Amino acid sequence: MKRIVEILFALILLVSCNSQKVYSDFDISYSRSGGFAPVYENLLIKGNKAHYSFEGQGKKYKQDFEVSGQELKSLETTLSQNNFRRIQEDHKKIYDHISTSVNIKKGPNEGSKTDASSIMPNYRTNWSNITTTFQELINTHVKKP
Repeated sequence: MKRIVEILFALILLVSCNSQKVYSDFDISYSRSGGFAPVYENLLIKGNKAHYSFEGQGKKYKQDFEVSGQELKSLETTLSQNNFRRIQEDHKKIYDHISTSVNIKKGPNEGSKTDASSIMPNYRTNWSNITTTFQELINTHVKKP
């Protein structure tokens, strides 16, 4: 009996650790979170596979989809044209707003940026162009209930 309990415990531990893998194994990540009424939105891209999840406003859903090579190339072009790596984050304290984070783990635009403390004024247009591209990708593929 004790042996069965040990096996079940080990199995539960393995399953629970594996469920978080999708959130750590990605090439490109776009996330929005926070706010007065908290919202959590994630788009994770690994190769041509994407995982989208949303939780907030009384809704919760997840969806997996394929991203075409052309869409990935367009995303990389947008990141390059808007100097993703050169965008400077501000250090102001901002409370109760939804912050956006972009993490790139591969390629020439490798880096991590967030507007949690705002973006310096001369880079806001670049940041807006980048986040708009991610939102367009989400709007194209995600079927929201």
